[in-house]
Amino acid sequence: MKIAPQHVVSLTYDLYVDRENTGTETLVESTTQEQPLTFLFGAGQMLPKFEDNLSTLSTGDTYEFRLSPEDAYGVYDEEAVANLPKEMFQGTEIPEIGSILPLQDNQGHRFQAMVVSIAEDAVIVDLNHPMAGQELHFKGNILNVRPATPEELSHGHAHGPDGHHAH
Repeated sequence: MKIAPQHVVSLTYDLYVDRENTGTETLVESTTQEQPLTFLFGAGQMLPKFEDNLSTLSTGDTYEFRLSPEDAYGVYDEEAVANLPKEMFQGTEIPEIGSILPLQDNQGHRFQAMVVSIAEDAVIVDLNHPMAGQELHFKGNILNVRPATPEELSHGHAHGPDGHHAH
């Protein structure tokens, strides 16, 4: 079956990036046939260009493509590094470098920041997505394509490869 909107896609992928810009890519994430990535195609859950690259494929097809930083998680923004006053952490321990902090803005939007350093009066965090600035290289196989169930369409997401995944 061919991939189309309102269909559930199950696939495997290997994701490679060249984090140090050395010309050597490293495998950073993968899925398996036993634990595939399953999603409702066209529901806005995946990167748009990721879906564009899959849109002509069918069950059983293999794929390989690259997404530029602009088409993936954006270019790295030097200004997306912020100083959080240490007073924010009163009553708790100061987070360690490399820690991921769950944050929320004044509009209630949730996001994450990585602690990159600790200053005398502030915790310095990077608000960029961890893969910002990276070209993403995907390789994989389309395991299954099926029409979404009415319940999946009403919920806006896939309920697993067979459509019966419990909430």
